[in-house]
Amino acid sequence: MSNLTRKVEQDCAAEQGCDAIELIIQPRDKDLGGFSVRRTLPTAQRKMVGPWIFFDHMGPAEFPPGEGIKVRPHPHINLATVTYLFEGEILHRDSLGSLQAIRPGDINLMVAGSGIVHSERERPEWTATAHRLHGLQLWLALPEKDEEVDPAFHHYPAADIPAVTVEGVPVRVMMGTAYGVSSPVRAFAETLYVEAHLHPGQTLALPAAQERAVYVAQGSLKARDTVIPQHAMAVFADVEGVVLEATEESRIAIIGGERLGKRFIDWNFVSSRQERIEQARRDWKEGRFPKVPGDEIEFIPLAD
Repeated sequence: MSNLTRKVEQDCAAEQGCDAIELIIQPRDKDLGGFSVRRTLPTAQRKMVGPWIFFDHMGPAEFPPGEGIKVRPHPHINLATVTYLFEGEILHRDSLGSLQAIRPGDINLMVAGSGIVHSERERPEWTATAHRLHGLQLWLALPEKDEEVDPAFHHYPAADIPAVTVEGVPVRVMMGTAYGVSSPVRAFAETLYVEAHLHPGQTLALPAAQERAVYVAQGSLKARDTVIPQHAMAVFADVEGVVLEATEESRIAIIGGERLGKRFIDWNFVSSRQERIEQARRDWKEGRFPKVPGDEIEFIPLAD
C-alpha cells in the first residue's frame, strides 16, 4: 500500500467524509527506452476500471533536435488502444498499412482483436527541432465475444470529438455518453472517457457509470473533502452526487464503464484466456505476426 493510499484511508476513517472514494492510486514510473511514463493501471490494488486495463501518462517531455519517440513495432491481441495528446505529435504505423500522424485533440483507436502490430515514432520534420510531447495512452479490454474481431484502425480528428461547457467548465466527451452528448468513437462495451479543464473553485459533477475513476494530469482536486493530488487516480464507489472541485487549475481525465470479467495481462497482450496469451507469445517469438509496412526492420523482442 502506498503512503498516499494509507493516508487517504486514515483521513477517511477519521472524517467519515469520503465514502465515495474506494482507492487513490499513485502511478509508478516506467522507462520505455529513453522515455519515461507514469503508469497508473494496472496495479496490484486495482487491475481495471470498467473496461480500461492500462493507463499511461506521457510527459510533458522536452526533446532536443534529433531526438523523440522511437517505439519499435510490437504486437497486441484482444484489446483496443486509445492515444490522446495534449501537446506534440506521434506518427502511428500498423500492420494494416495505416499511417497517421496523431495531433492534440485527436483520438486514435486501434483495435487489436485477433492480432496487430504497430510502431510509434515521429516524423523527421518534427524531430528536426526541439519539441514537447504530452498525452495519455490507454488500453481497453474487449468483451469476450469481441476479443478475436478483425483488427482495425480508426482515427477521429479533434473537430469530430463533441465538446460542451458544463457550468463554465469546458468538457470533451472522447468516448461514451456524458453531459448530454455522445462521442462518435467506436466502443465495444459501455465505455466512458471524458477530459475537462477546471479553474480554481470550479466544480464538475461526476457522470454516471458502473465503475469510474478520475486522473489528475495537472493540478489538484477535492471530492467530498478528500484531496486528489496531481498525477493520482481516484477510483470511485457507485454512489450518486459526487462533485469534483478544483483547488488549482486542473486538467483531468474521467474514465469508466461497465465491469468486465477477469483479464490476464502479459507484456503487450491482454485476454480472458491465459492460453491465448501463451499462443501470442509463441507467435511473436517465431515471427508469425504480420509486419508493419514502412517499418519492417526493427521490432521489440519478446519480454521474459
